[in-house]
Amino acid sequence: MTPNDNTVNIKPRGYHHGDLRAALIDEGLRLLAIRNADAMSLREVARGVGVSATSVYRHFPDKDALMAALAVEGLKMLGAAQRVASAAAGDADAGFAASGRAYIRFALANPALFRLVFTTPALKHADTPVLSDSEAGALLLANAARIADEGGGEAQVRAIQAWGMVHGIAMLMLDGQIPAEMDLVDRALC
Repeated sequence: MTPNDNTVNIKPRGYHHGDLRAALIDEGLRLLAIRNADAMSLREVARGVGVSATSVYRHFPDKDALMAALAVEGLKMLGAAQRVASAAAGDADAGFAASGRAYIRFALANPALFRLVFTTPALKHADTPVLSDSEAGALLLANAARIADEGGGEAQVRAIQAWGMVHGIAMLMLDGQIPAEMDLVDRALC
């Protein structure tokens, strides 16, 4: 402290994480890569970020709130993977199939996060309904609308059919009911 410093003109220290909420989400995603959501605790997430367990409650009132935030982030990641795959494939049919393959690849690469997004009630507490307001849902509906326009039929019905097929394949693979082989996926989604 210099002679001119006092409690009024001393610059407050910034929080050492900068964005604790984002750091907690990143740590939650890291933990979901190695274990399922049920095995994760708020205390463990806090410890991984290097803060006290009570610090978590400033951003997430309970574990369900953190799980909802992780599910929303997982849905964003899924949508981004599908968008990239669809754009790389080109035309409507190829893009639609590519987005389905990306969905299954995402599930196989991120099983705990995928299950959190789609098999727990966590997302019901979030502001992002899966089919209507997420990038993944918007892409699915847009692709289905293009296919429906070409061949007739309702876009929403086609979207649900396509989603049901890729989700079912992903779950069967995750549960070990069918082999987790992308060539099988390629043949199923031709």
